[in-house]
Amino acid sequence: MSGRNSDPRDGVVAACLAVARLGLSHGTSGNVSLRRDTKSFFISPSGMGYDILAGKDIPWVDFDGIWHGPFRPSSEWRFHRDIYRARADAGAIVHTHSRHATALACAGRGIPAFHYMVAVAGGPDIRCAPYATFGSQELSNHAVVALADRKACLLANHGVIAIGPNLDAALSLAGEVENLAAQYVAALQVGPPHILDEAEMKRVLAQFATYGRQDAGDPDLKKGSDA
Repeated sequence: MSGRNSDPRDGVVAACLAVARLGLSHGTSGNVSLRRDTKSFFISPSGMGYDILAGKDIPWVDFDGIWHGPFRPSSEWRFHRDIYRARADAGAIVHTHSRHATALACAGRGIPAFHYMVAVAGGPDIRCAPYATFGSQELSNHAVVALADRKACLLANHGVIAIGPNLDAALSLAGEVENLAAQYVAALQVGPPHILDEAEMKRVLAQFATYGRQDAGDPDLKKGSDA
């Protein structure tokens, strides 16, 4: 989302625009953050349309709740702070109100292992955290628990949280969760979907440890020429 020497706040703006372009949130819903250092983070401002944002508009917040910049941070700053504090692996967070994932969340349903790609979120399912008022500490506490050993969760009657080492990864995961949610909703309309068992999901998660890596091993696959 940003070049090596560019302002990281520009990356936050680019991610916000991508959230809107991909249809993962509408209007001023949802928010994006990027870890600034070990005790602070950049976050999209409260109630501002993504299309009018500039890098200079992005505030930063420290873990004591002190914010800096021209505009007040998102009302959801608490769960961003608490996720960064709890998860050293979190470099960026994308929160969306994407259509199908939010529909499941409004029914209080997570996403079970109906498809092996559920493992992309780090576990055999994607949990749905209990409902709490937006922006509240209670909601933040629920989100941290739902994200234990996971990289994404749903928030009941609310939306989605996806985390990643960087903005690109968090945004990509938010899109994957919405795609899985759409598939799961469609499968429910056909009939009760078949759920993969625990043993299979353990195998899938082991495979995901090297998913997408060029150095992944496969005893039956041998490299030929580059042509």
